[in-house]
Amino acid sequence: MVEDRPDTDHARSPLGTAAERGGEHLAQARHRGGEAGKVRLRQLEVTVVIAAQAGLAAALAALVAQKLLGHGAHVFAPAAAVATIATAIGQRARRTFELLAGVGLGIMIGDLLRLLLGSGPWQTGLVVGLAIATALVVAGRGGALVGQAGGTAVLISTLTPTERGLELPRILDALIGGGAGLLVVALLLPVNPIRVLDRAAMPVFLTVTTQLKEIAAALRQRDADRAIRALEQVRGLEPDLGRLNEALSGAEEVVTLAPARWHRRAQFHTYARTIEHLERLALDVRVLARRSATTIQYQEPIPEELPAAMARLGAAVHQMREDCRERERPERTRKLILEAADLAGRAWAQGVHSYGDSVITDLRSGASDLLRAIGHEPEEANRMVRTAAGAGQRAIRPPARRRLHRAAQQNFSTRTERMARRAARRGRPGRARDEQAGPARKGSPAR
Repeated sequence: MVEDRPDTDHARSPLGTAAERGGEHLAQARHRGGEAGKVRLRQLEVTVVIAAQAGLAAALAALVAQKLLGHGAHVFAPAAAVATIATAIGQRARRTFELLAGVGLGIMIGDLLRLLLGSGPWQTGLVVGLAIATALVVAGRGGALVGQAGGTAVLISTLTPTERGLELPRILDALIGGGAGLLVVALLLPVNPIRVLDRAAMPVFLTVTTQLKEIAAALRQRDADRAIRALEQVRGLEPDLGRLNEALSGAEEVVTLAPARWHRRAQFHTYARTIEHLERLALDVRVLARRSATTIQYQEPIPEELPAAMARLGAAVHQMREDCRERERPERTRKLILEAADLAGRAWAQGVHSYGDSVITDLRSGASDLLRAIGHEPEEANRMVRTAAGAGQRAIRPPARRRLHRAAQQNFSTRTERMARRAARRGRPGRARDEQAGPARKGSPAR
């Protein structure tokens, strides 16, 4: 196994050290700039797709409304279609049902109160207030249902006295608009669910990989501030994790509703499993960064295998993302994970103190989470990590039982040799007497 061992420390001038750090920062900035450019390009691609979906859905809703309901100002049908498309991906089907439920609730409350109270400014305010309150009680939160209930109640209470028959067209417009939106996203122009997931997961993968390497560098250089900066970077992942969960919901919606994307279901489920454990790994990295900083601050021993194991775990995360994108078998990822566990075992065998031991334990937990992410069951993942770490420990320090057995053998050999030398110095008289007395013991004495 090729180990990531730090170079031998040489005397370097402060200028050389500063130049080296400047080169590292410049390389990181170039890498981040390239990744940021890729993110912007993918965001532009998704923006163009959603804009095309919204335009197509609005045109289709207006056309169907005119054909079915006759010529007129069918404003709500394209508006409902655009509202369905413009909502967060992964919530479009729910948004459509909320539109329909909100329209029905607004019509029911608006008609009932208009018949009881009549029309007027204060009646309109009362109708809208009761409609929104009822929608909030039903939905439990704000959203399309609440907005449509209030908007429909306004129309019913203000326009019905002058324009009759608004209820049925309003319901039909909602049906046509929502149906057109779902038709576009499911059949006519569905997004690629794997692209959606990859775009959302890329910042999380990049941050976890980069900060694991930063923690490894902090351990090599005994730089506690660098480990703390890595901790802050990982803590900033919360918004990205939220967007990742939304993208996961949206991709699931696409592979469920869009027949053109059904062939992506297996890849989606693989990616979804990876993302579930990626969130756990982000928490593991936070703990690793915190305890690594503490290990450095307490000046505990840090074997060179420990930062090597940390870097190898970061390489495994990077490889796992490539496997998800390219639909490759995770053999390379598994190999890197087990190498990280082996190096962790070697680091423990070299000798660590309490916080260093905690870092190794957390590193093994992260390796187990990665093995689960590529498809292994929890028990199997724990067993594989335990076996790899044990092999690393035995490579550096044999088990105590083997050492005790070897020491016992050595003591027995030493005692045997000592007794033999002692008997040789005495001329073996005991053995001579036994040989003389032997015939007398075996038979009767001669007379």
